[in-house]
Amino acid sequence: MHQHIPAQSRSASGSSFWRDAALPFIESRSVEDGRRVCYARHSHDTFSIGLIDSGVSSYINGDQQCRIEAGTLVLMNPGDVHACNPIQNLPWAYRMLYVETRWLSELQDALGMDGAGFRRFAPIMTRDPLLQAGFRRFHAELIDEDADLLQKETGAVAFFTQLHERLGLDVGVPMNDLKLQRAAEYIADNYQRSLKLDEISLIAGVSPSSLIRAFKKHFGMTPHAYLTNRRVQFARAELRRGRPISDVALAAGFADQAHLQRAFKQLLAATPGHYRTGGRNVRHNTRQVSSK
Repeated sequence: MHQHIPAQSRSASGSSFWRDAALPFIESRSVEDGRRVCYARHSHDTFSIGLIDSGVSSYINGDQQCRIEAGTLVLMNPGDVHACNPIQNLPWAYRMLYVETRWLSELQDALGMDGAGFRRFAPIMTRDPLLQAGFRRFHAELIDEDADLLQKETGAVAFFTQLHERLGLDVGVPMNDLKLQRAAEYIADNYQRSLKLDEISLIAGVSPSSLIRAFKKHFGMTPHAYLTNRRVQFARAELRRGRPISDVALAAGFADQAHLQRAFKQLLAATPGHYRTGGRNVRHNTRQVSSK
């Protein structure tokens, strides 16, 4: 049996989030009017995949930029700097899935793939009709309040197995610039406190100006933007747990709730309040079963 919490009202853009306490590894967002939802370049700790349901949009992923339209599936590996935004106020609508890297890595292990940790996908988009159908089928199961937990877990494994079979993985060489890696890891480890550029530069062993140029070329954002993005991703996870917004703002390293509000809306095109309560939150009274 399911115990449901009623869905909250949608925002003016028709934006809503879906999450389920018994399926903590996955989250969904639906947007009916993408013209009202604009993103700055950002990245996620999760793997993201979305389907454009109607209209057209501009899609940036790393140094690639293209026009996408209805039927396109977009993919973002964890850490990929990306953004999708309207083109000349043309309407568009989409649905996104955000999947925990650890869950997906475990599925990759179960599928017998070489390597350790998360194995990246090579393409940033696809129009594969089988994957389009698979996404629609799984998303419908996921948000169906009458579907049981086993059905949703089975659907998740089936769709993401299909995704790996159809698209393959990125076999490129991982980032080998140790100085940039040290800087990024230092920010990731210390984002909850105030950081200075000189401090990060010292850790990386380069001048501040060199760090900014190299960081922006590699990640598509400045060290400060990378820090803000990391704080917002932490805040997102804490808000999902129901933590008060004011507490989350301070824990994430923001000066106050207003700073979190501005950064959250800029990067995720939603206010912290809408994200925290603006989607369907479903609880189950059954124990979660491992999804390996």
